[in-house]
Amino acid sequence: MDPGRRSSVMPHPERLANYIGGAWRASAAAEWLEVRNPASAQVLAAVPLSPPEEVDQAAGAAARAFPDWRRTPAGERVQPLFRLKALLEEHGEELARTITAECGKTLAESRGELRRAVENLETACGVPSLMQGYNSEEIAPGVDEFLIRQPLGPVAVIAPFNFPGMIAFWFLPYAVACGNTVIVKPSERTPLTMQQAFCLMERAGFPPGVVNLLHGARATVEALVDHPAVRAVSFVGSTAAARQVYARAAGRGKRAQCHGGAKNLAVVLPDADLESAVPVLADSAFGCAGQRCLAVSLAVAVGAAAAPLREALASAAAARVTGCGLDPGVEMGPVISAESKARIEGLVTRALQEGARAVVDGRNPRIPGYEQGYFVRPTVVEAVDPDSELARTEVFGPVLGLLRAETLEQALALINRGPYGNMACLFTTSGLAARRFRCEAEAGNIGINVGVAAPMAFFPFSGWKESFFGDLHGQGRDAVEFFTQQKVVVERWPKLWSRKF
Repeated sequence: MDPGRRSSVMPHPERLANYIGGAWRASAAAEWLEVRNPASAQVLAAVPLSPPEEVDQAAGAAARAFPDWRRTPAGERVQPLFRLKALLEEHGEELARTITAECGKTLAESRGELRRAVENLETACGVPSLMQGYNSEEIAPGVDEFLIRQPLGPVAVIAPFNFPGMIAFWFLPYAVACGNTVIVKPSERTPLTMQQAFCLMERAGFPPGVVNLLHGARATVEALVDHPAVRAVSFVGSTAAARQVYARAAGRGKRAQCHGGAKNLAVVLPDADLESAVPVLADSAFGCAGQRCLAVSLAVAVGAAAAPLREALASAAAARVTGCGLDPGVEMGPVISAESKARIEGLVTRALQEGARAVVDGRNPRIPGYEQGYFVRPTVVEAVDPDSELARTEVFGPVLGLLRAETLEQALALINRGPYGNMACLFTTSGLAARRFRCEAEAGNIGINVGVAAPMAFFPFSGWKESFFGDLHGQGRDAVEFFTQQKVVVERWPKLWSRKF
């Protein structure tokens, strides 16, 4: 394809292209990876591992576009975002089907993911107000002082596989609305959704170089982080990768917000309304096949809640319909890969060998018509040792471990002793217990009778301890602060008051 030609149609869908400087460009990569439908193992496309020279092309395009874009008034910068919102809504169903095809989640889950992406677009469109500074007049005779916020420059967004349509939008809309230019590196396992989204961005009318798409894997990420033109990095992935990206970026004097892994606990008190709590817990543990950083993976039953909670969760897990997310009636899809399936089932096997008991065993299921897919049915394991690998490792699959505690204090201790701090939830009818929990639980997102405490777009997606590296999180005001730098101006005009006009 002619590098200078612009088209709203993705070229060569079987071999994905980069979008650099306002044009689709075929990659010269020596290595390509297969993108597979996890429900069927069918090959959907080939994604390039973009070499360093293509990273340089993307960074260069973003750097060249930055001076004009940063001087574009904020009210004008958000106009392509308004148009993109309309396009995402218009093409939402085809995007949702692409998410399901490459990621495996159900169509309903994919639609919900896109709704969250649109909410971030809507919030970012408020940047003309959100990035305003403040001032003080006459801080000394004839002297005024004020603070303004200015964009950073080119920034990189590195997104994970599990929300291919949403997570890039935790960052991109805010970055461009604040006057930055952006390079998005989607997961090499789920790149098709962002490829389609960039076709819509092209139609939305961003100037060339303001938004760029670059495919690749770890080497591409490292080259982006290292590139001198890239001023800031937004990352979501495992804790090990988040720590490495944060250290690499910080070592080069760059801003970084790196969201990592999680091990989320939900505490159920004896006074909890199990009729409403259990469906919420099941959706949290098994929704998106457990492949989200806000999935509850350990349920702590306090006192007399243990037996009824165990039975109710076992029934909910056994009844959940597993299959291809595009099929009607399916409530849970596959995990992302054969390797992921093997790792999840291995964690369960080792826990059972160490003395845990399978209440519902979802290992090695047979899904008619999808025998080659990467399926693990909902699994519930009890008598889990709090120090075991299953209890302390992010499973990232549809596995719920059951723990017991005698008091709320013991349950809080189980939460706070862990290395992660993404989310913690409490199910109760006691306001006093809820208040204590939200004050003392060491996690950045707290749910009270809520199983997935996902913040709305106008709140930050918080995270503590090893679930986050940085100071400012994705979404909302944190995103505006992250993608701008403050400048303080002290101004004095000595002849101001004596001059006659």
